[in-house]
Amino acid sequence: MSGNPLAYPIISALKDGRLYADDDSKKVFIKGTDGKVVDASNGQAVATLPDSASAVRLNNRLRRTIDAALGSLTLLSPDASVRIQAAQSVFKSHEESSLAPLDAALKNETNDTARKALTGARAAVVLFKADASEADKLDAIATIRARGDQEALALLSGLPGDAPPAVARAATAAMASIKGNLALWSTVQNAWYGLSLGSVLLLAAIGLAITFGVMGVINMAHGEMVMVGAYTTFVVQETIRTSYPAAFDYSLLIAVPLAFVVAGAIGVLIERTIIRFLYGRPLETLLATWGLSLILQQAVRTIFGPNNREVGNPSWMSGAFDLGHITITYNRLWILCFALAVFIILLAMLRFTRLGLEMRAVTQNRRMAASMGIATSRVDALTFGLGSGIAGIAGVALSQIDNVSPNLGQSYIIDSFMVVVFGGVGNLWGTLVGAFTLGIANKFLEPAAGAVLGKIAILVLIILFIQKRPRGLFALKGRAVDA
Repeated sequence: MSGNPLAYPIISALKDGRLYADDDSKKVFIKGTDGKVVDASNGQAVATLPDSASAVRLNNRLRRTIDAALGSLTLLSPDASVRIQAAQSVFKSHEESSLAPLDAALKNETNDTARKALTGARAAVVLFKADASEADKLDAIATIRARGDQEALALLSGLPGDAPPAVARAATAAMASIKGNLALWSTVQNAWYGLSLGSVLLLAAIGLAITFGVMGVINMAHGEMVMVGAYTTFVVQETIRTSYPAAFDYSLLIAVPLAFVVAGAIGVLIERTIIRFLYGRPLETLLATWGLSLILQQAVRTIFGPNNREVGNPSWMSGAFDLGHITITYNRLWILCFALAVFIILLAMLRFTRLGLEMRAVTQNRRMAASMGIATSRVDALTFGLGSGIAGIAGVALSQIDNVSPNLGQSYIIDSFMVVVFGGVGNLWGTLVGAFTLGIANKFLEPAAGAVLGKIAILVLIILFIQKRPRGLFALKGRAVDA
């Protein structure tokens, strides 16, 4: 390594296609990411790039050498993240010239993550070093095996065919172990994706489970309540951006109660003006709420326009962290926690409040509840408002992972009905189990059958299941009395 401070900018520019050579003046220039041009020989700024200058082109072999050179140049960086990235580059290129810088970096390394990355990079270099001893190569294979990711597998599979028998056997065993480990982590990843999807389905379906179970109403406008919640979040964030930008991290905490109130109020209005006249007429209810969903979509298009609206993630919902060989994003994790919290609060409300008691009474036997003095029409209105309000706060959560558009609710309405029917109409525990079961099953079927065929397979399985258990997984007791 020359130690020249221009070494890294020159090699980095060469890799990115920002290094230019001028045959007329015999000079080389670096074009910065900001468009400024400097002379590569002395670092002095240049007014304009000569018209005769052309970009220096690379082939694949040179790119590999450049990756190694960049890695070596940054192995001693004071920034641990830069050292880790440099070690990753050396691991992929495993150039023998990087061995000395790696040894020097390891002597002074105090960061555990960076030391692990540097050790893995050194093992990769030793494994492909022609004059390395068999024992050193076996130790290197053990280190690479411990890493256990796709890059380690690719590195071992590229081992030359003339490797010593013991080294070849160790590499084969290591590859088998890594493949098994990756298959296990793939299963874990699919399970996590399934839980993530299940939490979204739970939020979208739990309000529908209440209205469908208590009132027997097939509400095709339920998805639009989700959309209303998402647009409420957008309005809250826009207001905060323009007037109180320092409070942006609290935008979702403000949006959740507002979305509940707005969607809930719209739900009560719908029940009082439309649904109350259609009880006992399921087909008319379905058609009326379907028409209402179209009206709500068009109203949103008129007010906000047809294009997607930007809803940002607060800082505490941004980013991700690694767990083994999978990456978990904070927004998905928070949505899972939020869905479970909503479920627990709703369960407690139904169990310990007067409204919850009346809702359960009306669900099990409407006529008996009315004869005991319960105002069933009031319960219906509050129930529809509660279900719509929960759909509204579901929209707050979905705005963090999906496009906020007039069609947002349509993406979840069918899946919501599938969850409710599969779990058991009106049963919250059934909705919980149904949402996570369908979410996990969908994510395990997708890799094998594809997204569309996976959903079709799930639908067919639900139809077959309903043939055997028409009331779903958890049938409510007492509904037959009301029949």
